[in-house]
Amino acid sequence: MNKLVAALIAGLFATSVFAQAPTPAVAPASPAVVKAEAKATSANTTSIAAEAKTDAKSDASVDKAVTKAEAKKAKAHAKSAKAKAEAKHDVASAAPADRTKAEAKADMTTAKADIKAEKTSIKADEKADKVKVEAGADKTKAKSETAAVKAEGKADVKAATVK
Repeated sequence: MNKLVAALIAGLFATSVFAQAPTPAVAPASPAVVKAEAKATSANTTSIAAEAKTDAKSDASVDKAVTKAEAKKAKAHAKSAKAKAEAKHDVASAAPADRTKAEAKADMTTAKADIKAEKTSIKADEKADKVKVEAGADKTKAKSETAAVKAEGKADVKAATVK
C-alpha cells in the first residue's frame, strides 16, 4: 500500500512539472514603447493630481456654502425669536382694554416672523444645494477627463508597440 501511495504522489509531481506552461521570452521594449509609456505615466500622474485638486476645491466650496447657509438660518431664527419676544412684551405691557388687540397684533407678528425665517432658511438651503450640485458636476468632469487621459495613454502605448 505504501508503494502504491508513493507511486501516485511521484506521478502527481511529475505531471505537475510537465503541465506547467513555459514562460514566454520577454522581448526588450523598443525605445518608442518606452517613450510612450513614460509619456502616458506622466500624463496620468498630472491628470490624477488635477482631479484631486478639483475634488478638494469642490469639497471646500461645499463646506463653505453649507456653513454660510447654517449661519444665515441661525441669524434668521434669532431675528424671529427677537420679534416674538418683542411682541410678547408688547402684550404684557398693554393696557387691559387693549390686550385683545395687542394679542392679535402679536400673533400676526409671530406668524410673519416665522414665515420670514422659513423663507430665509429655504433660500439658504437652495444656494447650498446649488453649490453641491456644481461641485458634483466638477468632480465628475475631472474624473472623466482623467479617464480620457488614461485611455489616450494606453492607446499611444499600443500604437507604439505595433510600430
